[in-house]
Amino acid sequence: MTYCVAICLKEGLVFLSDTRTNAGVDDIGTFRKMTIYQEGHDRIFTLLSAGNLAITQSVKEMLSHDMLFEGVNLWNAKSTYDAAVVVGMAIRKVKERDEKALANAGIEFNCSFIFGGQVADEKPRLFNIYSAGNFVESTLETCYFQIGEAKYGKPILDRVINYNTSLDLATKAALISMDSTLKSNISVGLPLDLFVYAINSFTKDKAITIDEANPYFAMIRNLWGQKLTEIVMSIQEPNWANNPELLPIVTAPQRLGPIPLVKNEA
Repeated sequence: MTYCVAICLKEGLVFLSDTRTNAGVDDIGTFRKMTIYQEGHDRIFTLLSAGNLAITQSVKEMLSHDMLFEGVNLWNAKSTYDAAVVVGMAIRKVKERDEKALANAGIEFNCSFIFGGQVADEKPRLFNIYSAGNFVESTLETCYFQIGEAKYGKPILDRVINYNTSLDLATKAALISMDSTLKSNISVGLPLDLFVYAINSFTKDKAITIDEANPYFAMIRNLWGQKLTEIVMSIQEPNWANNPELLPIVTAPQRLGPIPLVKNEA
């Protein structure tokens, strides 16, 4: 499985993904789910992927080359929106080519992507792209997207993240979100890929891989677990005294006497 999260903020963008693939208990692999596309000093894009690995790899391969979709590709798109349209077209191209063969093999065409970046002087933008090639864009109110095993890491993001959150705080929240997912789901695993993009920088100097030996992530894992336990322990114990009985209680019916035996006479 997969867990990927991306956050669009006033200061820039945060992308985080795991690298584990799971095709069964005895078929575990490590594959990158983050791809960064950069050309010159006027554009940079990041793509996170989840779903069928063969499908997502084909989409990424098309995007990496000079293939044009109605005359547009990532390298000449005039906006991040136009670049997201290109990603959608690449998905539909792979679907047109492979969906029938996959269906004949009993395999669903399953893929999803998070795509974001910046072109020229526009603000950073973020899109959640579906297997049909259509997409939605993040907003001030909904400024992050998740794909894959999203439920374990969502609560921390909902409590901490908003559009004005700093890049550093959002990075910490994303890593805690990932740690919660790693803790609860064995199908998500290290190493992680992290990219923090500051608006108008057009550089990938804050793109790193995090493994078991990374001291910062080890600190987060240990401290988050410790502090979470301390918080739970510090909360007052439940008070059962003087509480009205709210739940209906069902008791066994009273019997007036023994239940008579009924003989079945032929």
